[in-house]
Amino acid sequence: MNLRGAAALKYFARPDPASAGALIYGGDAMRVALRRQELIANLAGPQAEEEMRLTRLSGAEAKADPTAVLDALKAVGFFPGLRVVFVDGVTEAQAAPILTALDGWAPGDAALVVTAGALKKTSKLRKAFEAHGKAVAVGLYDDPPTPEEIDAAIAAEDLRLTDAARRDIEALARSLDPGDFRQTLTKIALYSGGEEVTPEAVALMAPATMDAGMDDVILAAAEGQAARIGPLMQRLEGQGVAPVTLVIFATRHFQQLHAAATGTAQPWGPNREAMARQARAWGTPRLEQALALLMDTDLTLRSASRAPQMAVMERALIRLAMMART
Repeated sequence: MNLRGAAALKYFARPDPASAGALIYGGDAMRVALRRQELIANLAGPQAEEEMRLTRLSGAEAKADPTAVLDALKAVGFFPGLRVVFVDGVTEAQAAPILTALDGWAPGDAALVVTAGALKKTSKLRKAFEAHGKAVAVGLYDDPPTPEEIDAAIAAEDLRLTDAARRDIEALARSLDPGDFRQTLTKIALYSGGEEVTPEAVALMAPATMDAGMDDVILAAAEGQAARIGPLMQRLEGQGVAPVTLVIFATRHFQQLHAAATGTAQPWGPNREAMARQARAWGTPRLEQALALLMDTDLTLRSASRAPQMAVMERALIRLAMMART
């Protein structure tokens, strides 16, 4: 069975104990790991490893011993409760023992949880789990988290949020990778101590995205203040800031502006009011041009070009500032 969206979230939160197991795959290893962790905890409980009801294997180990996965599924544990066999990082080249184990699964055996990277539609692993009557396949993609996923993460930390804080949390969810987002929510929960969370608390606990110097020069470019860019760049160069680092943070800034302009997310952090104003002033078409310019700059900085990298980055920021004025 192939699960997506709300159906996948429901399965992770309340998996069928009679299930043969699941294949969780996707290009974002952290996203896959978090869902795998959630599924195993909800299948076998938090004490599964201590009670020896969780068997861990790598894809390489499964290939080296083709019967290991099936033997683990059939093994009888010393402690009562559902058992899980977890095989991590399986590739198509290591699929054979997984397919054999899935084909040999029977009611009463352990649940089989398999993780993999990005898999094509023609993948043998995908086809086997999708076609199995008691197993599921879930593909995780780099799309922004859904409102349901954000609500589930908030509920897991038992957070109470003001409306403004919720908007900032939603913006954080769309700008951080899943692991950082979950860690940030945990920090906010510890900091709040059960009290209602405010935007100030979110800003305080959010990961630092850039130092003040980078913040200043990127804001100057977005505000059209071309004259400020040269002196700020000299200071950053003296501090040893790498041009590639600067283009990464500039791109993130303009991605947030683009998301705000298109209505898919709201800016967050101490500069959110300025960024909301910038998003309105730039508009979607010009922000797309700005992102294209930054992408070209990033490619130039990472290429074999002999152009002075800080000069390339400074020119890009000045061009952005000139675009902001038009």
